[in-house]
Amino acid sequence: MTETPHDISERAQHMLKVLIDRYIRDGQPVGSRTLAREAGLNLSPATIRNVMSDLEELGYIRSPHTSAGRVPTVQGYRFFVDTLLKVQPLDSLSVEQLRAEFDMSMAPKELIEATSGLLSGITHLAGVVTLPKHEQAIFRRVEFLPLSEKRVLAILVTSKGEVQNRIIATERQCSASELQQASNYLNEHFTGKDLTAVRDTLLRDMQEARSTMNHMMATAMQMADQILEQNRNEGYVMAGQTNLMEFHELCDIDKLRNLFEAFNKKREILHLLDLCVHGEGIQIFIGDESGYHTLDECSMVTAPYQIDGRIVGVLGVIGPTRMAYDRVIPIVDATARLLGAALKQKD
Repeated sequence: MTETPHDISERAQHMLKVLIDRYIRDGQPVGSRTLAREAGLNLSPATIRNVMSDLEELGYIRSPHTSAGRVPTVQGYRFFVDTLLKVQPLDSLSVEQLRAEFDMSMAPKELIEATSGLLSGITHLAGVVTLPKHEQAIFRRVEFLPLSEKRVLAILVTSKGEVQNRIIATERQCSASELQQASNYLNEHFTGKDLTAVRDTLLRDMQEARSTMNHMMATAMQMADQILEQNRNEGYVMAGQTNLMEFHELCDIDKLRNLFEAFNKKREILHLLDLCVHGEGIQIFIGDESGYHTLDECSMVTAPYQIDGRIVGVLGVIGPTRMAYDRVIPIVDATARLLGAALKQKD
């Protein structure tokens, strides 16, 4: 993702790799003495300090205020993952052990849930799997029924025969006739279009025509946006979030609260996963590369899963930036292949 703007000597690369390996393992800043011992190089303490100073100047490591040791930066992790990491595929025995975890008697949704739990259990991180997109769901019909206290029951019917019931909030109490007009308007304009296109159109129309839109149209669009946003936000299954509490860099109560709120709202995570669906192979977001402040201390490793050569979803793990990438990457890759194969047998 990020190109290295500087040449870095082989000796410095080796020491950076040793430092990051050690930090991933222990989670403690790495000092010059420890680095000299672990690197296996016959170098003077002054030389070691000079190399670390150079790496810090290049932005690959930094010195926390409370320690004389160094820790990797996001840029350092990126160079490590892209250049220094040697990832080996899972051996055949490990793949077979993974394959044995897939219960072919499960329904597809159960397989998805089991897979997120499997990823979490093996990696001791948070496992996440998007629901498969066999086809774009098509908007068929929506009905709105009034409830008490400014709430409305929305009934959404899609092309796949699914009937989804949602309770949504409105700014004021709406009458049955108003709700009927709103559903008539939406059914007239959006029947036969895929749900993603419907929501995109609604958002655009609400921004462009806010001043000229009559009250009924505005109410209809706001309610439709709510139901489609809820529908979109159910796009993945996550397991093992509490595993992240075991890492000291994430166990600050405010960080955990923000992280778990992001998991519950799903929007930010789902946006990243949607980006991964359009990428090829393993995708890795490290720290602030995600673009979401809540995930600045986290990394996400994902891989798409396919049915008959067509990408239908993505799975992966979320953990601290100091996760064991060399172990996590092949597990995510193999699990994606196995899930695709298992779902293909369900088709």
